[in-house]
Amino acid sequence: MEFTIRSVDQSATIRTLTLEAPTKELALQSAAERGLRVLSISGGASAGMPTLRKRKVDFPVGHFSHELLTLLNAGLALVESIETLNEKETKNERKYILGKLVADLFSGSSLSNALAQFPEVFPPLFVATVRASERTGGLPEALEKYVAYQSQLDIVKKKIVSASIYPVLLMVVGTLVIGFLLGYVVPRFAKIFEDIGGDVPWMSRLLIDWGHFAQDYGSMLLVAIGVGVVTLVFWLTRPGTPAKLVKAVQQFPALGERIRVYQLARFYRSLGMLLRGGMPAVASLELVSDLLPGALSQQLNAATRLIREGTPISVAMEKNGLTTVVSARMLRVGERTGQMGEMMERIALFYDSEISQWIDWFVKLFEPLLMAFIGLVIGFIVVVMYFPIFELAGSIR
Repeated sequence: MEFTIRSVDQSATIRTLTLEAPTKELALQSAAERGLRVLSISGGASAGMPTLRKRKVDFPVGHFSHELLTLLNAGLALVESIETLNEKETKNERKYILGKLVADLFSGSSLSNALAQFPEVFPPLFVATVRASERTGGLPEALEKYVAYQSQLDIVKKKIVSASIYPVLLMVVGTLVIGFLLGYVVPRFAKIFEDIGGDVPWMSRLLIDWGHFAQDYGSMLLVAIGVGVVTLVFWLTRPGTPAKLVKAVQQFPALGERIRVYQLARFYRSLGMLLRGGMPAVASLELVSDLLPGALSQQLNAATRLIREGTPISVAMEKNGLTTVVSARMLRVGERTGQMGEMMERIALFYDSEISQWIDWFVKLFEPLLMAFIGLVIGFIVVVMYFPIFELAGSIR
């Protein structure tokens, strides 16, 4: 079978190679004999788990890290801790993964190599963090850093989601009300105006024409709306759609800069965690390059080349547009004090605070504007519907 292995060689350079081996274990052993430290392995097939490669596996890495950290701090050995987690697990897929980890540890494999067998479950960042801790013997500290890393990411994500709930709900309700007016109320008013006769304002005439159209082709409209909704949902669930939406939103200056700051915060937090774990700077940069999309990823590659040539990290980052005014100064301080990993995590915290404040400000401004817009649209439709009645009442008087 053919396996694709992503690894770090003795010069701290990340390499991707393809190996032929009967089993994944032999592929890992072959990579180790070449002096490579495996970060992730994919391809081939694993007996007993034929479906893990075909879809995303429901395995909460953050929760697993937290539980493993708790057991290790309680004094249990590593194998005993994972055995305990395996015994309490009820879902078959998770139980298989934990059981395989235990079997590999009993056979003498390191935890990082055991984790690397499941690239669809354990991200390369988590594997690299564990691998770095194995050189220093500080697995609990590494797990604690990863749990803190996940917690910070979750806080920011929850902040964004919670801030989006009310505006989205408002837009859905507003759209339903407008749809009810245009699809049910307006056609009935159009029938009334047709029976009354007489001249009506041109805007009311447009609304009456729409009412006739909706009344005559209502079923076709419903089908078209249904097809549109299904198409929209299908498009939103496509793998490349989120990146396209982010790219489109980045065209707006204010929103684009905030998205860039959020992406840099995630990048600095991941990089800082790896540096504090003992990973070399260049290898860490190559490992987290996937966290930055599009143009930022290309800028990072250019910065990595400069750092490999001996350029200070702060200079390379600033030269390639991967800093702000504050982060550039903090990076220089980190280089002077020799605490670059800690400084990058502080930069991420500073960015998170800035993003949270901006979200609060944006929500407080956007919600009233959205309510006013929806109210104006609904009010306009109602006024246009009733305007001929007002005129009729005036002519009667």
